[in-house]
Amino acid sequence: MTNRCAIRLAASILTAATIGYPFAAAAQAAPATRDAAIERLDHVSIARLGKGPPVVLIPGLSSPRAVWDGIAPGLAATHSVYLVELNGFGSGDPAHNLTPGIIDGVVADLDAYLAKRELTGVAVIGHSLGGLIGLKLAQAHPGDVGRLMVVDALPYVGDIFLPGATVAQLEPQAARLRDAMAASYGKPADAAAATATANGLALKPDSRAKLAAWMQAADPRVTGQALYEDMTTDLRPAISSIETPITLVYPWSAAMPKDRADAFYRGEYATTPHVAFVPVGDAAHFVMLDQPAAFAAAVTAFLAP
Repeated sequence: MTNRCAIRLAASILTAATIGYPFAAAAQAAPATRDAAIERLDHVSIARLGKGPPVVLIPGLSSPRAVWDGIAPGLAATHSVYLVELNGFGSGDPAHNLTPGIIDGVVADLDAYLAKRELTGVAVIGHSLGGLIGLKLAQAHPGDVGRLMVVDALPYVGDIFLPGATVAQLEPQAARLRDAMAASYGKPADAAAATATANGLALKPDSRAKLAAWMQAADPRVTGQALYEDMTTDLRPAISSIETPITLVYPWSAAMPKDRADAFYRGEYATTPHVAFVPVGDAAHFVMLDQPAAFAAAVTAFLAP
């Protein structure tokens, strides 16, 4: 892996590990969800829009459900859209996400939510941390997920921090990052640092502005714990057993040329039985914000009968 690739991917999972945040009691509701009924569970809240075949959208680290505003209204015209948001990422009360077990708790919440509604074989789209959650849901509850779109996420993100390292070797670094973020709770936000971090995750000015605001609204205690769990989760031994069809959407740009991106992502998912690769150019980690038209086209193809 090139140093440039490692830096970009590390930034995508860290988001704002060096920024101090005040906890935002409640973020402004996104246009796509302002009038939607929201059900709150232990680890997530879920807003439902539209009617039709179900599709579940899971955002990434520190991101609210507003990250899907570019596609949610259109999808709701033909689908039942379930917009997930981790408690503490834009929706106020962090609830059970102040204790360890966030990722497994989200997976359990989603499985219970789908079972209650007798939904099986749903389409799931997950970005970054949400992509890892989607992979774990497909692994643990294969009947829940009929198809999975993973947007710029890896089965083991720790490999970009210490290539070749085991989880045990990476854990001390993950713990330091978790603790540093938790210690920033209640301290004044560093807007300049948030902007600098957002600039590493997106290419477009509007995308960067949204990210900086979202990062400052997220509870750093939740972000820190979720980051720790992301860094110490290794699905590589299990990825070959996931029979769910996977579509992997990943970015490339001048900073990470297509040939390098192709080689890297194909290598990370080399043992996955059923995976289709969809590169999106002129984009960084937040593909859906940098290239909304290309991302919407990828989603349309993914959901096609």
